[in-house]
Amino acid sequence: MTDRKASIERKTKETEIEVTVSLDGGNSSIDTGIPFFTHMLEQLAKHSGMGLFVKSIGDLEVDAHHTVEDVGISIGEAFNNALGEKLGIRRFSSVSVPLDEALIDVALDISGRAFCNYEIDFPGEKILGDPPFDPQLMEEFWRAFTAASKVTLHISLVRGKNTHHIVEATFKGVARALRDAVKIEGADLPSTKGSL
Repeated sequence: MTDRKASIERKTKETEIEVTVSLDGGNSSIDTGIPFFTHMLEQLAKHSGMGLFVKSIGDLEVDAHHTVEDVGISIGEAFNNALGEKLGIRRFSSVSVPLDEALIDVALDISGRAFCNYEIDFPGEKILGDPPFDPQLMEEFWRAFTAASKVTLHISLVRGKNTHHIVEATFKGVARALRDAVKIEGADLPSTKGSL
């Protein structure tokens, strides 16, 4: 099996980002300049089993939006590139993940078709920290990730009251679904069309 690993460098007037994704494991090092977001990406790395390197410098004095979205794009591009020809991957996965009172359902398809259905209604408060984190940015992250990775992703809130728990369960759920979907269980492309 080839080394399923890819790196991306993305530089705009708003952000400078370096990302490496290793689908089959490895060390992780993540620094986004946004403590809560960094913590969520650490959850993604840990529970997906992927090696993940993220270094981001963004215009945080303006807003966290540019950094969160551009990191999503960069991780998505690296993930898609690391998949290579996608031969033998399991492709589909779904999981329900609880975190205390929160429960999240995730279903995904490494389909080659970007689609994100994000059904999360937050209680309304920002996540405390320095600076506080706006949970609405999570939808921007997942939309950016799916557009760049060409994955079909459905995320639904079953129940939950604590914003931190809801967001963290989302990252853990997507991580576990990705872990299953990228597993190699054959040698053929899992599509009757002959392409993904």
